Amino acid sequence: MPELVSTLILFEIGSTTLFMLGSEAKQDAWLAMIIAASIGLALTLLYLAIYYRDPERDLFELCRYYFGKWAGTIIGLSFIVYFAYEASRVLRDLGELTVLVLLNRTPLLIILLLSVLVVGNTVRYGARVLFLTSLALFPIMILSYLFLGTMTVGTGLIEYEQIRPLLEQGWKPIWNAAFPEIVAFPFGQLVLFLVFFPLVKERRRLRRPVLISYLFVAIFLTIINQMNFLVLGPHLVEKSTVPLLQVIQLIEIIDVFERMDVLFVLILFMGLGIKMAAFFVGAVTGLQKITGIGLKKWVLPLGTAIYAASLISPNYTHHMWLGLEKMPLLFLIFQIAIPLFLFLVMHVQRKPNKIKV
Repeated sequence: MPELVSTLILFEIGSTTLFMLGSEAKQDAWLAMIIAASIGLALTLLYLAIYYRDPERDLFELCRYYFGKWAGTIIGLSFIVYFAYEASRVLRDLGELTVLVLLNRTPLLIILLLSVLVVGNTVRYGARVLFLTSLALFPIMILSYLFLGTMTVGTGLIEYEQIRPLLEQGWKPIWNAAFPEIVAFPFGQLVLFLVFFPLVKERRRLRRPVLISYLFVAIFLTIINQMNFLVLGPHLVEKSTVPLLQVIQLIEIIDVFERMDVLFVLILFMGLGIKMAAFFVGAVTGLQKITGIGLKKWVLPLGTAIYAASLISPNYTHHMWLGLEKMPLLFLIFQIAIPLFLFLVMHVQRKPNKIKV
């Protein structure tokens, strides 16, 4: 159980702190985050309801069992494509961050290749190694974020008056910022854990830690997101490539505590690696379940596809535009439409596998 919880938290944090979410809502971005997190909570309850109705089967087995072999296989393959594409997006984020702050003379192609090889080496050992890695990295990442947040507040960088006026432009920009963008990224991405829930042994006790973890993540991301706005202001935060990195670079205490951005980049790399590995494991698990071919044999071909997909965008601006503006509506098909339809089919068929909780 601790392994799953730590993986869930690090997965959700993952690449999210790279971006300023809900920037179009300006000072009301925190309201957009709360609305999106509330919708995400409903989705998390839906995923748990699906799991408790049939705890023996993962997402791909559920699709084939309740939708039929052919339709279920097609839907399962579509989920594999979705997970692999999400992994490719995280890979591109990792590569662009590396070019930006560390290896600005190294070709992006080389950085992406090395990254997918390193993550692929973890993926070939399956979900168990991913969970154990997350458990080991969890205290490092959480304590580091808490330290950086404390330092930001302690140095007086936050200008609290920038949160006013409340609802200056009404609810419309807030809702437009929350749905579909923030719902699809990061909260709806928890649909991936329908692949991982059946691996838990303590099934009756799963709901509470998952919900507590989700609420912790939602509050944490809302605070971090709003901190970016309160430090950088409405104009600078929209133009910043990595807002939180720019916030961290402002920390300076008596010429001793400087260059905190190094710590932030380190924990960000950890989060990106965990998130990419989780999507990667989800995709190869699907291929294993659908084809019957061992998981390890799919790592290289799928890793190659992920590497190729990460190069779709000609530049980082296009990559951001594609992922945050054009793709969220498509992602909601996998995060909302298919899971909801699956739950309805499971409810109608009333299979005798439900856990009593």
